[in-house]
Amino acid sequence: MLSAKEVNEMVKRPVGKESLRQKQSRACLMHSYLIQYAFEQGYELTDGDAYRDPRAFGELGEKGVYGAKSSCHKLRLARDYNLFLGGKWLNRSSEFEPLGVFWESIGGSWGGRWGDGNHFSVEHNGHK
Repeated sequence: MLSAKEVNEMVKRPVGKESLRQKQSRACLMHSYLIQYAFEQGYELTDGDAYRDPRAFGELGEKGVYGAKSSCHKLRLARDYNLFLGGKWLNRSSEFEPLGVFWESIGGSWGGRWGDGNHFSVEHNGHK
């Protein structure tokens, strides 16, 4: 497993302003490391919520079926996961903390800081 320092080097932000598309690629790489880290720690993950299509959820700044108006899911910069340990589903924000701390160490925003522990995102223009 790569160290958080090595992961940070691999996902290092480019010099200058990072485009949304560059952030999406970085987020994808970061998620791969989060998934690997989780399994190495004895957890299992399944996908929860990822991309929220604006046809159902509204454009950024609009409220659709559910979710925040400013959700990074709409920008392909956030994913929610289902977490399991020993076959038991863990669904409290606090149970995601080891993964959240790792995620933050590689430059992500963890939803556990605002009560949404299964949410892992990359910030864009102030949106998490």
